[in-house]
Amino acid sequence: MSDIADEPAPMREPVLSLRGISKHFGAVSALTDIDLDVHAGEVVALVGDNGAGKSTLVKILAGAHQPSSGTIAFQGRQVTLPDPSAALRLGIATVFQDLALCENLDVVANIFLGRELSPVRLDEVSMEIRAWTLLNELSARIPSVREPVASLSGGQRQTVAIARSLLLEPQVILLDEPTAALGVAQTAEVLNLIERVRDRGLGVVMISHNMEDVRAVADRIVVLRLGRNNGIFTPDASNQELVSAITGASDNSVSRRAGRRSAVAGRNPEAHP
Repeated sequence: MSDIADEPAPMREPVLSLRGISKHFGAVSALTDIDLDVHAGEVVALVGDNGAGKSTLVKILAGAHQPSSGTIAFQGRQVTLPDPSAALRLGIATVFQDLALCENLDVVANIFLGRELSPVRLDEVSMEIRAWTLLNELSARIPSVREPVASLSGGQRQTVAIARSLLLEPQVILLDEPTAALGVAQTAEVLNLIERVRDRGLGVVMISHNMEDVRAVADRIVVLRLGRNNGIFTPDASNQELVSAITGASDNSVSRRAGRRSAVAGRNPEAHP
């Protein structure tokens, strides 16, 4: 029997790669030498205590902050993200915790806010069809695209925000605390939505403090502590391992080999020791 079949599949290039990212605010170091890879079709959970640097890192990827040093590569090419519009054009979409929805407008208006189709006047029919298409692809539970956002549940609002982020067909989507303040049923709805986004082939970076939610959808768990990398885990890591990395109870960060979902080509959970 040939040995070729036993050779591991070559690693795919990550769609998004950060190397040595640091961010200083005056004398304060918010991030120091952060490395992060995100592959297409995977969910990377970014976890850590308050002040670990998670939000700062996401704002850098969203183009809202500029790194003090380090490099960002997108689809193998080194890039700069001078502002949020540049990040969007490149293919990085962000859904912040506040969602930035207009409650007095309906679903269609929120999805197309600032991107309305208007060859002569607003093309309401085309926008409505596109909105329904996006929501159906996500199996969204929204009664009508003409429903005012004010009448939607927290989970439905998160769905609208994610659908809006997919309008420009990004390659990576950043989700800041997508299940915060949601009930059990709404949380399950959003977690299912995240899985469907991953199944579309997008790379997903998810910030969360909820370890149960993280384990439910993440392919890899990246821990930040005091602005530094402090461990890469798979969802089957023990609570003790994760808590130790988050709190610094152990001096040695732990990287666990791939567990569930890790057989997908290109995953490399031990890329960063």
